[in-house]
Amino acid sequence: MSSLKGEFVLRQNRLLGLVLAVLLAAATACGGSGGQDEADTSASKQSQDAKSDPSTPGSDLGEVPAVVAEVNGQEIPKSDFVEAYEAQSQQAALQSQTGQQVDDEQLRKQVVQGLVSNELLLQEAEKRKITASDRQIERTLQELAAQNGLKSTEALVAALEKQGMDRKEISSQAAMQTRLNQLLAEETGDVSATDQEVRAMYEQLKAQQKQAGGQGGQALPPLAQVRPRLEDQVESQKESEAAGILLGKLRKKADIVINV
Repeated sequence: MSSLKGEFVLRQNRLLGLVLAVLLAAATACGGSGGQDEADTSASKQSQDAKSDPSTPGSDLGEVPAVVAEVNGQEIPKSDFVEAYEAQSQQAALQSQTGQQVDDEQLRKQVVQGLVSNELLLQEAEKRKITASDRQIERTLQELAAQNGLKSTEALVAALEKQGMDRKEISSQAAMQTRLNQLLAEETGDVSATDQEVRAMYEQLKAQQKQAGGQGGQALPPLAQVRPRLEDQVESQKESEAAGILLGKLRKKADIVINV
């Protein structure tokens, strides 16, 4: 759950699953050369540039209805959609700079479907009476900090506070993410990567590099060197597959109305 983007955004609790999928880019996407302050400044500038650029997706959201979707009677308000859309449109704008064209209509569909999926998972966690202890919440914050190159949960909290979130809000979202993690853990069981799966992924990367003609000037490191990252990736794929299966089941039973 660590796909990164332009700045810390999306604070509504109902957006949590989506939030932590795109949350922490300011400290990492631009980090490494100029320190945290420079990273924050760069991310903020990217955000402002995207909002001021008339070609940026989402320049006019005035026609979006007050309720963008309903999931089993639970309304998803426009404010949630706007925050999620602005976050993803900023990333899309950065991608467009590399030659990838942005389909605004498709982006809107992705955002609303992401919100619906998130709501379905939260409702299922509530149905199963899944709770989160203080220790589990702290572990979630530690993992999120590590995934984004931050040295501690305090650094994570400080970064989020710079973006306008308070500690209560951060704790609330981390609690909900913890519940979602537990929900997916119930579905996947003990997820681990086998040696065969890791080797298969490594061979796939080698084939992709060969197909690309070795562009970039960097050879693929030895398997032993990248094994931990490949193991993480295999496990993430298994978790994503399990989440997709669960969402498929939930969608079949759910009463979903999309207004966007």
